[in-house]
Amino acid sequence: MSAMMTTADSGFIPSGSSDGSLGHLVSGDVDLTHNVILYLENISVSFDGFKALNNLSLSIDVGELRCIIGPNGAGKTTMMDVITGKTRPNSGTAFFGQTLDLTRLTEPQIAHAGIGRKFQKPTIFEHHTVFENLELAMKTDKRVWKSLFSTLDDDTRDKIADTLKLIRLDTQANRVAGLLSHGQKQWLEIGMLLMQEPRLLLLDEPVAGMTDDETERTGELFKSLAGKHSLVVVEHDMAFIEQLGGKVTVLHEGSVLAEGDLATVQSDERVIEVYLGR
Repeated sequence: MSAMMTTADSGFIPSGSSDGSLGHLVSGDVDLTHNVILYLENISVSFDGFKALNNLSLSIDVGELRCIIGPNGAGKTTMMDVITGKTRPNSGTAFFGQTLDLTRLTEPQIAHAGIGRKFQKPTIFEHHTVFENLELAMKTDKRVWKSLFSTLDDDTRDKIADTLKLIRLDTQANRVAGLLSHGQKQWLEIGMLLMQEPRLLLLDEPVAGMTDDETERTGELFKSLAGKHSLVVVEHDMAFIEQLGGKVTVLHEGSVLAEGDLATVQSDERVIEVYLGR
């Protein structure tokens, strides 16, 4: 039997727990009572003596668009690895909502709970059409027989159509995905994540390699998603971060160095020394 049990009413119990006490039983939707969707406290991760994260504490509000910056080795990727279950912290706590302990869940369980991650290089089904990519990404039963004999109902078609418009690929629906531009492939992968109905999106350098026009359109897309979704954007492009607006967190040596709007962190002498003044 799968380690994760799902029903409409009972939520799921993480592997290793026989009741709700160890695994923090979750009933129904993610508990967002205090308006915080992600809470990291004193997270530390070491690799062969190197501290990738050092007592990192961070909170993201519901519907917030947060940018994360920092020099190479600051801990940005490791932070996302902890959030998605790829890396287990040596110490500290990580919660999704008020009750869901991310450190006790597997990667698939975390994704199912509502956290989606996009890496820098787009991962799409290049030999399928754009429409088919979104269809394959849907949060549905992926068992072989179910997939072979499934048909799309009107609601599903409408959802795919709405997503195509949102990511500005409605005119490319029947085009083979491998023929898209780099920026369009990035948008398609974001659309595939949205088909999973995530509450929180982690986006790693999403505009790397894009043209100026594609970058501007991506910023418009992200701002339109904020509110309905929470977004954590790891990025080096300061012009793009300025376009997004909102709060910026600067990481350095595995912990938070500074937080505030972009102008505030850019004027912080510590930030200038370790990052912006390179």
